Amino acid sequence: MKRKYINFKILLPVFLMLIGSQFLFAESGIDLGIRFFDRRIYYLEDDSILIQVTITNNSPNTYRFRLADDRVFSIDFNVRTNSNRSVEAANNLIRRRTQSQQIFARDIILAPGESFSFTENLRDYSALSQSGAYVVQARLYPELYQERQASIGGIIPSVQILESNFLTLSIRPRPLSVPGGIPLELDVETNAELVRERLPPDEVVSYLLTARQRGQWERFFLYLDMEALISRDPRRAGQWVAESAEGRQRMMERYRQDLMNAEVEGDLYLIPSRFNIERTVYNMDTGTVTVMQYFDITNPGQGSFTQRKRYVWYLERRNDVWMIVDYSVTNLGTE
Repeated sequence: MKRKYINFKILLPVFLMLIGSQFLFAESGIDLGIRFFDRRIYYLEDDSILIQVTITNNSPNTYRFRLADDRVFSIDFNVRTNSNRSVEAANNLIRRRTQSQQIFARDIILAPGESFSFTENLRDYSALSQSGAYVVQARLYPELYQERQASIGGIIPSVQILESNFLTLSIRPRPLSVPGGIPLELDVETNAELVRERLPPDEVVSYLLTARQRGQWERFFLYLDMEALISRDPRRAGQWVAESAEGRQRMMERYRQDLMNAEVEGDLYLIPSRFNIERTVYNMDTGTVTVMQYFDITNPGQGSFTQRKRYVWYLERRNDVWMIVDYSVTNLGTE
């Protein structure tokens, strides 16, 4: 009987190619999504632009990828102008990727339906030195940015690089201050300038509560001293002292987001159905405003009722503008 021999060397590259194709197909259903961690007006000068990156396994299989401790070796951002011109990489990014070092990473395993998220500052990746409109897309390197696969039989098995959705980013020049040093802010909804005016303490508190009733977050934050509010939180105060200037900026942005997501302990973010200012006391530098605030509560099976809380808002004068630095709450039951 005559036997037929198959040239294994000829079929090996084809076999490896099929393995690579199956690997790529196995990664279908793995989604990389990005969103602004704290969407707001971004300014040209030194504003962190925090992007939340989420890897979601929508496939029926377990998905594994490597995440570097220094995430510049796992993630990258492709930022382009409206004219499709690529934005240069940040100097810090180039330095971190080109220096001789050992890269530490851990394996992340996602079961079907699971997600993994982390937050990065876009300015650590792109040199955003001009105001204007940009389009942002993220790329994830499942086997690290600098890792190279070993060549077998002349074929290098490739690992699929994940690409995300697109975000539209607008960066504005920092508005000039009006006389007296009062900073200008922009209303996200109307794009109009929000100016901290020289209001008396009771009107500042009324402005804040009305903004909360209407869901106008930029107005709500306008007269809040975020640093003072963070420092009153024992869990955050120690970290605040230990943080760098950039770290403190991130903490303030995260605190803003936690307030908007109702993830901060206390009653600051609650929405009053109505309020009455009972008493206002102030001198040249400090003041208090006492407010009776009412909250409509509806519980399934228990009906609706109104909860009463007495707030005392503490204010300090900064550059002739009253800022809210603290508050206390007394629960007074229901009516």
